[in-house]
Amino acid sequence: SIVYPVQAVENNREVVFSCEAQGSPPLMYRWKLNATEIIPKAGSHYSLSGGNLRISRLNKDQDAGTYQCLASNSFGTIVSREASPTFAYLESFKTQRRSSVSVREGQGVVLLCGPPPHSGDLIFSWIFNEFPTYVKQDSRRFISQETGNLYIAKVEPSDVGNYTCVVTNTVTKTRVQGPPTPLVLRSDGVMGEYEPKIEVQFPEVVHVAKGSTVKLECFALGNPAPSISWRRVDNVPFPRKVDIRKASGILEIPYFQQEDAGTYECVAENSRGMNMVKGKLSFYAPPHLIEKPQDVQKLIDDSLVWECKATGKPKPSYRWMKNGENMESTEERIQVANGVLSISRLTLSDTGMYQCVAGNKHGEVYSNAELRVIAVAPDFSHNQVRGQTLVKVGGDVLIECKPKMSPWGVISWRKGSEPLLETSRVSILESGSLRIWNVTKADAGLYTCVARNQFGVASSTGSVTVKEPTIITTQPAMLDVTVGESVVLPCQVSHDPSLELKFTWFFNEQLIHFGNHGGFFEKVGGQHSAGDIMIRNIQLRHAGKYTCAVQTKVDSISIAADLVVRGPPGPPTSIHVEEITDTTASLSWRPGSDNHSP
Repeated sequence: SIVYPVQAVENNREVVFSCEAQGSPPLMYRWKLNATEIIPKAGSHYSLSGGNLRISRLNKDQDAGTYQCLASNSFGTIVSREASPTFAYLESFKTQRRSSVSVREGQGVVLLCGPPPHSGDLIFSWIFNEFPTYVKQDSRRFISQETGNLYIAKVEPSDVGNYTCVVTNTVTKTRVQGPPTPLVLRSDGVMGEYEPKIEVQFPEVVHVAKGSTVKLECFALGNPAPSISWRRVDNVPFPRKVDIRKASGILEIPYFQQEDAGTYECVAENSRGMNMVKGKLSFYAPPHLIEKPQDVQKLIDDSLVWECKATGKPKPSYRWMKNGENMESTEERIQVANGVLSISRLTLSDTGMYQCVAGNKHGEVYSNAELRVIAVAPDFSHNQVRGQTLVKVGGDVLIECKPKMSPWGVISWRKGSEPLLETSRVSILESGSLRIWNVTKADAGLYTCVARNQFGVASSTGSVTVKEPTIITTQPAMLDVTVGESVVLPCQVSHDPSLELKFTWFFNEQLIHFGNHGGFFEKVGGQHSAGDIMIRNIQLRHAGKYTCAVQTKVDSISIAADLVVRGPPGPPTSIHVEEITDTTASLSWRPGSDNHSP
């Protein structure tokens, strides 16, 4: 909101609302006043220059209201936050004379200012008798900046004279002064002492914005002149930032935060007694966005989820706008709830500029994002069908087809030049990929994935090569050897000769690293189709399960053999001396391992 001095009208000055947005292609700007578009015409006092709205010959009645800027190009429209100009002015006091105020010495008095009609913040001061003698505030005298009234806690003879209220508008900088109010002493005696009577007090509840400065006023009449003190009802001490002006009855809290909220108490006290008032300071904060939607590009039929989060007190509510218009959940596929906008099955018509608006009673904040829904003809340039797929006879194969296209269209397959028909073994999946079960040699060949939508056709081709399966011809066996002997563990296969074999051996499921293990293990296969190994100088620890694993590019297979190692029985275990006499001893033990040699 902007405050403009009405005096600018008198000087024929113009007022300018500025609006600037970024975008390409170049933007076109419009303005609305109270939701009605402003259309500048010849002779109108409205004119547009770029995004700026100029108002000449400002009229506080005709031009009051809510202004909003709209910026548009071919991608959509966004709106600015609303601005409501306030027109500051200050009229003159009425010239009629004011009656004199008669009081006894020692009595308290209130001199009313009664400012004239105005708009905008005011500053009050009082002239005593003649300019430039101004009333100086102290423990006896107080000028309320809320009402403009002058309070004298205890009148003294030196206070007799004429008092004139001076009002200054902080926006227009104009100043007016009212007619003087004479203060005279009554001749019928002096006022005796009495307890404080609080005449200036703050509201029961004051709502204070986060980060703002709040001033509380408190002043009392009394004889003797009362002293003013402040405290929090919860006895929390004031932080250093708090300014307490005891002489002028003002408590000032700058940069107000949540911890400053609470109930405050003003105490007026003199020798005759005390009085107090309480009021609550309530914290509020306008919305502040902490999570904003980001520009995004989507394909037709994709889904969109945008989330908008804001802090504030009270808790902000949310609304969404598209191209400057409020959105509602009018379609099942469009949902707006709790700051989240979700759109399923996107269409080209969803393209546009979107805005999240978070607001509470203290203001609104806007966040902008562009949704661009694009249409794409099928394209395999970034995701071709695999050039060659190897598979064994009897195996299964999956050939993926993942073109980029929007909207998603129809996928079909060809084998060679002929359309591929689905059978109990051949299936085109929902994703467009091709799966073949129980492959035969006849399945080898070129396969082409063809993608179509209303914007075009594209294809990508790959080959399927069918290989003979790998078969281990060695039969599983149990070998029985004696410590110190050597043994060959056979592993021979039949396989497709075009495929390279890789043999790997495991002992008790642990990989055997040849060259380690003290040189006991040695590869002795010799032939391309044999992966035999020899174990030399066998020891008892070599007994166990040996597994030969064979791998090619299309399959893998394994076979296991158990090796039993025989050797001398092991020493007895668990030897205990159970009873000893002078001539005998009783021993017990358990037989050691027989190592297959009883």
